[in-house]
Amino acid sequence: MNIESTNKSLHAGRTGWWGDFKRWCGAHPRASRVLFIGLGLAMLALLIWVIYPKPAPRRGFNNGPQPVGVAAAKDGPINITFNALGTVTPLATATVRPQVGGMLTKIYFTEGQMVKAGDLLAQIDPRPYQAALDQVRGQLARDQANLANAKVDLARYQALAAQNAISGQQLSAQEALVRSTAGVIQADQANVDSAAINLGYTRITAQVDGRVGLHLVDVGNIVSAGQAGGIVVVTKLAPISVLFTMPEDNIAQVMARNSSGAELLADAYDRSQSVKLASGKLVTVDNVIDPTTGTVKLRALFDNADGKLFPSQFVNIHLLVDTLQHQTVIPYSAVQRGADAAFVFVVSPDKVANQRSVKLGVQDGDMVAITEGLKPGDTVVVDGADRLRDGAEVEIPGPAPVKIAAPSGAAGDEARVAARQKAQAAMMESCKADITKLCAGAAPGSREARQCLFQNRADLSGDCTKAMASARRGDGGGRRGGGGGPP
Repeated sequence: MNIESTNKSLHAGRTGWWGDFKRWCGAHPRASRVLFIGLGLAMLALLIWVIYPKPAPRRGFNNGPQPVGVAAAKDGPINITFNALGTVTPLATATVRPQVGGMLTKIYFTEGQMVKAGDLLAQIDPRPYQAALDQVRGQLARDQANLANAKVDLARYQALAAQNAISGQQLSAQEALVRSTAGVIQADQANVDSAAINLGYTRITAQVDGRVGLHLVDVGNIVSAGQAGGIVVVTKLAPISVLFTMPEDNIAQVMARNSSGAELLADAYDRSQSVKLASGKLVTVDNVIDPTTGTVKLRALFDNADGKLFPSQFVNIHLLVDTLQHQTVIPYSAVQRGADAAFVFVVSPDKVANQRSVKLGVQDGDMVAITEGLKPGDTVVVDGADRLRDGAEVEIPGPAPVKIAAPSGAAGDEARVAARQKAQAAMMESCKADITKLCAGAAPGSREARQCLFQNRADLSGDCTKAMASARRGDGGGRRGGGGGPP
C-alpha cells in the first residue's frame, strides 16, 4: 500500500454524511434546489413567528363579562318642554330726537349709562326761545291793559245809558270792543304757552327708563326738529322680553294650560344650549298663525336684573308646559333602537343583561319616561350596550359594589330566568370533575367557575361540553351577535 492510497481512504472516512449530501445534490440538482427553497421558507416563517407580536385577546360580543355602566329606573316627575328659537326684544326702545332746532350746547349723559324717564340728556341753546317767550308775554301784558281800559269805559257807558245820556249804539260798540280785546288776550296766552313749550324742548330728556347707547350728535352741531338720526337711543333692559315662534300643532296644549290660569315657565339658553341665561314666564300668545310658516309668535318676560339678556340676542327657549308625576324615568342613553321597536338591557342580580322592549314616553333633556316595559328599581345599561346581546354577562367597574335589585317581571322573563337557572345547575353537575381539575379554588355554581370553564373550554370533557352547549341554548335561543360566552 502506498501513501497516496492511504490519504484517499482517510479523506473518504472524514467526509461522512456531508459528502454524501453533496454528492446527492450534484446528482439531483433540481431536487436539491427545491429542498433549499423549502428550508429557506421554513426558516423565514419561523423567524416571523418568533418576532411578530402576539395578538391581544379581543373583547367581542360576550367574550367574557363585558364592563358596562348602569343606572336605576326611578319613579319621578318628567317635564313636558317645548323648545323654540327666539330673539331678545326690549319692551321699549326710544330714539331721542330734538323737537326744536338750534345749536347743541351740552350733553349730560355718558354712553352706556342707565337713565330714568325725565333725566336730562342734552341742552339746545335756549336764548332764542327765551326771547320769543318774553316777546309774547309783553304782547299779553299790553292787551290785558287794553282790556282793563275797555272794561272801565264800558262801565261808564252803561251808567250814562241808564240816564239816556248816550246812544245805544255807543254802548254796543264798547261792549264789542271788550269782547274783542278778551279774544286777543286769549290768543296772546296761547302764544305764551307755545313759546314756553318750545323753551322747554331745549332741554332734551329721556322718554323711558333704560340704557343709553352711543351719542349720534356732538356738541356744537345744529340740530333740527324731528331729524331722522336723533341724538341717542335709549333701550329698556329690565324687564325684557323674548319673542319666539312655535309650531301650530303645539299651540292647543299651550293655550289649554294658559287658559286654566297656569303660569308657564320659560328658560332662555345660549346658542349652544349649554348655558342657562335667565328664567321667566310666558306672558302672551299672538292672535294669528303665520300661514307662510305655520307658526305662532309668543312672548316671554324676563326680569333680566343681571343683564345677561341683550337686545336682538339669539337665544333658545325651553317652555315648560306641564309636569307629569310618578313616571318611570331612565337616562336616554340606555335606549337602543331595533328593527321593530326601542329596547333596553336590564341587568339582573346575577350580572346578566336581558334585552327588553320598551315604549318611550316624554323626553326631557337626557332623561326619558318609559310607559311600558320597565318599573322603578330596574337596573338598565347606559354605557357599553353596543357590545351586548341578550343574556350576556356583565361586570360593573367601580370601587364600590353596585347593588342591583331583581328586575320587574315582563312577558317571558320569569320563564327565561327559570330555564337559565335550571340549565346552569345541570351544567355545574356535569362539570364538577372539570372544575376540580381546571378551576382549583372556584366554588361550583359561582361566576368564577363558569368563567373558568369558558376559558378552558378546549380541555373540557365531552359531558361538560354538551352541558355547556345545552346551558347556552337554555339561556334563550334568540341571542344575536357573534361569539359564545359563558352561560
